[in-house]
Amino acid sequence: MTSFTQAPPRTDGAQTAGWLPLVVVLAGTFVTFLDFFIVNVALPSIETDLAAGSATLSLVVAGYGLTFAVGMITGGRLGDLYGRRRMFLVGLGLFTLTSAACGLAPNAEVLVVARFLQGAAGALLTPQVLAILGTLYAGRRRGPAFAAYGFAMGIAGVLGQLIGGALIEADLAGSGWRAVFLINVPVGLLALPAARRVLPESRGPRARLDLAGVALVTVAATLLVLPLVEGREHGWPGWVWCCLAAAPVVAGGFVARQRRLAARGGAPLIDLGLFRHRAFAAGTCVALGFALIPSSFFFVLALHLQQGRGYGALFSGIVFAAVGAGYMLAMFLAGPLGDRLGHRVLAVGALGVAAGCALLVVTASAASALAMVPGLAVTGLGIGLVLVPLSSTVLAGIDPRHAGAAAGVLSMAQQTGGALGVAVIGVVFFGAGSAEGAFTASLRVLVGVAIAVAALTRLLRPSAAAGRTSRVGVPGAASDSAPTGRMTGAGSAAEQAGRVRGPVVGRLGALDRGDDRAR
Repeated sequence: MTSFTQAPPRTDGAQTAGWLPLVVVLAGTFVTFLDFFIVNVALPSIETDLAAGSATLSLVVAGYGLTFAVGMITGGRLGDLYGRRRMFLVGLGLFTLTSAACGLAPNAEVLVVARFLQGAAGALLTPQVLAILGTLYAGRRRGPAFAAYGFAMGIAGVLGQLIGGALIEADLAGSGWRAVFLINVPVGLLALPAARRVLPESRGPRARLDLAGVALVTVAATLLVLPLVEGREHGWPGWVWCCLAAAPVVAGGFVARQRRLAARGGAPLIDLGLFRHRAFAAGTCVALGFALIPSSFFFVLALHLQQGRGYGALFSGIVFAAVGAGYMLAMFLAGPLGDRLGHRVLAVGALGVAAGCALLVVTASAASALAMVPGLAVTGLGIGLVLVPLSSTVLAGIDPRHAGAAAGVLSMAQQTGGALGVAVIGVVFFGAGSAEGAFTASLRVLVGVAIAVAALTRLLRPSAAAGRTSRVGVPGAASDSAPTGRMTGAGSAAEQAGRVRGPVVGRLGALDRGDDRAR
């Protein structure tokens, strides 16, 4: 077994890694999250061109979200075991291929299958991004790197409507709705060789993949997510409630298996010791709760603009740009506010969302869409103040050996929260009488959710153990090619940005120079 020695801590508080790896991995993040939202504006055209019924259109949307959410934990663990760069490349390659299959689909059935596969590819790719960022950047660069991830994720949702509307309106080479999928192909073809060239390899301890654990967590996640994404479309039949009731039972079986594996020195799919780390456990709950808001907000806003106000896809996308403006402002404010407030910046952001939605309740009935701009901008600002520092806050202090699994858990929590949000708000929206009343009723629910999330962030308050460097993971486990030093710090992105606690491993310097071999 190859080994390497640990270098002394750097004194400059930052890694030597440049920003090109960040740009490359965020290209993958952007396209995977963009495909959640961009497809919505293409549904009317798909319905006409492929003679697709409402159930098929539902699967075009839900199929991607289902496999994307369900595969996150397994995708993260595969990165830990077999290499995060390798799994990123495989995921990005498959995502590019399946995007092409979606864009070239000759009928609705092929499109649905391609969307399921596209979501699975995204689930393999996405956890590697957080894991790569966590092992590559530390000190003063860690906060900005994770902030850029949050920005890419959020701006993909904000711009999805605008980009999709513009592509369909442009009808490039007669592509029509197919362009919303084919746009991923050139991005993937450019990012793949760049990723192979600039990304370092890292992985956790060598071990066998817990296939039984994979099966249990996949079934449990499917039983939870599938009813949420398909229940409203089918009128909440009995099978939906049976699935929801069975989900915690299967999840309990998964947890029991992980405990047994850990007790006998095996390699569980998820090290449950992760949840003894306060920032991770509480932060995952905050991430799950807040994830209810952006996806459901974009959902009802798109319906309000296109169905309630009768705007076209392109003009609706332009209105969405007001949310993007607030989100971009958050990119610059999150750091300074975090320096002053620490993890409490998340509560400020959640309360900003509540204020923006409340303002939209007042202006939703105005004759001009311009009256909605202040509320949209404030809501975008609040969303950004949460999403930009959230990942760094939750993953602060996680042992790099378990970075992929931790990222998978966080990503799955966010995707599950998004599905739950759309399901709950969908019931509110479609249960209201008028289009305007549906929008304002949904906004009132979101105000309550945002206030609840702001209260939930109190769980992130510093504890007596906040500054200690106790590991999360299996004591004494060695890694062949992953850093063994722990990326520690207090729980917020801003606190991470100012200092490094604990050693910075010499292996990261070697990785940054492009040397993938263990030293």
